[in-house]
Amino acid sequence: MAAGSGGTEATRWTIHGERVVDESRRLRLSIASVELPDGVQFEQYVLRMPKAAMMVVLDEQDRVLMMWRHRFIIDRWVWELPGGYVDPDEDPAITAVREVEEETGWRPRNVEPLLSMQPTVGSADAENLLFLAHRADYVGEPQDINEAERVEWVPLGSVRDRIAKGEIVGAASQVGLLHVLAFRRE
Repeated sequence: MAAGSGGTEATRWTIHGERVVDESRRLRLSIASVELPDGVQFEQYVLRMPKAAMMVVLDEQDRVLMMWRHRFIIDRWVWELPGGYVDPDEDPAITAVREVEEETGWRPRNVEPLLSMQPTVGSADAENLLFLAHRADYVGEPQDINEAERVEWVPLGSVRDRIAKGEIVGAASQVGLLHVLAFRRE
């Protein structure tokens, strides 16, 4: 039975402590001492990051606004949705709009919440908030020249193929795009 529905929490882990290994404004790495329900104890690395907000921006031609960029950690060129970290006390929807404009030069219209996700829930707290916008206005060249090699309106119908080819690998980009494909209103 699920917790909160009258059942027990027989599989809940016990946390005996957590010590910080490193911390910056964009992450906190710690080691938690945990105990499983069967009594096994071990240490688990835990990564905590600020919330991030991304946006799926669709146009009237059934295309999605995406950025072609190099990710040095995996040393690959990939397509991604625009987005970034939510500043303290900032509304995540405002973050998503700001990031789209800074990174692409397009200002989204008709913004609505899409979903919240945790890409690596077993070892990290890194909430990603996704938003959806229908249409955008071009306001000029991207303000942040370090974000993308190019910005394009990619046909939404090509997304599944681009994922299969390994061109869209980021969890938030995949989830946001696949969610729109699966649940969009015609």
